[in-house]
Amino acid sequence: MSSTLYERIWRTHTILEGDDGQTLLHVARHIAHDGSCHAFEFLQDRGLTVRRPDQVFATPDHGVSSKSHDISAITDPEQRRSVELLSQNTTKFGIVHFALGDPRQGIVHVVGPEQGITQPGMVLVCGDSHTSTHGALGALAFGLGASDILHVLATQTIWQRRAKTMRIGIDGKLPVGSK
Repeated sequence: MSSTLYERIWRTHTILEGDDGQTLLHVARHIAHDGSCHAFEFLQDRGLTVRRPDQVFATPDHGVSSKSHDISAITDPEQRRSVELLSQNTTKFGIVHFALGDPRQGIVHVVGPEQGITQPGMVLVCGDSHTSTHGALGALAFGLGASDILHVLATQTIWQRRAKTMRIGIDGKLPVGSK
């Protein structure tokens, strides 16, 4: 029996299988947003650098109004600081940044597909629970917390447990007019 897309992507990105059931996976792409500031802080506190800045893409998203692409529209000082830190961190580490005012800036899970960052057959991560939606484009995508994002920034890898999969097969002919 052939394997599922999930199984093929998992196998292709496997670096190491641990005795505890976890697998170290190579991360093809990482999309960061303004909520990633804690991971960057942890990275710098440990004196680490970003392992593959060419595979990390960032956009302010969570603290930004969809009505304005101007930092002065962010009234919450913490949110404004997060957006400013994203800009500083992307500059410091050489990460592509779709900043406010950049026509490519937008919702992180829309920017990925629009900019061709999300691709079928890859492992993609972002610090957001909606990241799994990139699976609709044939990617294996994980939403991560700050400590896992730190790990990805420093190593371009992530430890994950493989999920169970189910194959669905459909046999027969399509009815006339359904193609």
